[in-house]
Amino acid sequence: MKARTILFSVFMLVLAVSCTTEYDKLLRGHDIPTKYAKAFELFEDGKYSKAAEMFESLSLATKGTAQDDTVQFYWALSNYNYKDYITAESNFSEFINVFPLSPFAEQARFLHIDCLYKSTYRYELDQTPTYKALTEIYRYMTLYPDSKYMDECVKMRDDLEERLDKKAFEAAHLYYHMEDYMAAHYALKNVLKEDADNIYREEILYYVAMSAYKYAENSVPDKRHERYLSFVDDYYNFVSEYPESKHRRELDNIYARVNRIVKRLD
Repeated sequence: MKARTILFSVFMLVLAVSCTTEYDKLLRGHDIPTKYAKAFELFEDGKYSKAAEMFESLSLATKGTAQDDTVQFYWALSNYNYKDYITAESNFSEFINVFPLSPFAEQARFLHIDCLYKSTYRYELDQTPTYKALTEIYRYMTLYPDSKYMDECVKMRDDLEERLDKKAFEAAHLYYHMEDYMAAHYALKNVLKEDADNIYREEILYYVAMSAYKYAENSVPDKRHERYLSFVDDYYNFVSEYPESKHRRELDNIYARVNRIVKRLD
């Protein structure tokens, strides 16, 4: 029984070495039709890493031929399916530049975007990749307004824009947590100055008002009057936009108190 197991193991090892050698010989060889067929066989079998190697090996041999864009596209697609998004992004980028009119161009542009999207970071980290992905998403949506990938592009766009909005809000909000209310007031207002449609607009306007109030509260007596009036302006801005906000009752109570103080100081 033990001898039979050893023989079977040796047979499988020899078979594996034989298959690997056959693949390597084909990969290094110049039989283009056979390599072409083998590349697609590997791709269809889900062996994307080997398929990518075979398509890459074919890329120089088929350059300038009718098969050129097909080989380049499936090279990129093999890397994409293998989840090597960095290499695939580079492949698709090159493909788009060289074959802008290829039948594969629309799909290549979308998959290029998806690679960029998968390479973005959480909102706390560097958002340079996010800006790059958004630029390509907007370009794609302009080029292919009726694309079957439009819904996915919209989802990616919304997610990335929310990330940027959250990063801007949290960066400004940090001053509030640090109790630097003057800096918080300025930074929060600046967020809306740069992006009036920030999805955290309600929270930003709430903290703008609260920063103004707390800044006034912590001011020397002769500065409080004008700073309370700044809160009043921010309060009116907030309630005019969000009359049903969850923050309304709190701000109403603060406004009533501030109004009494201001009247007393007038």
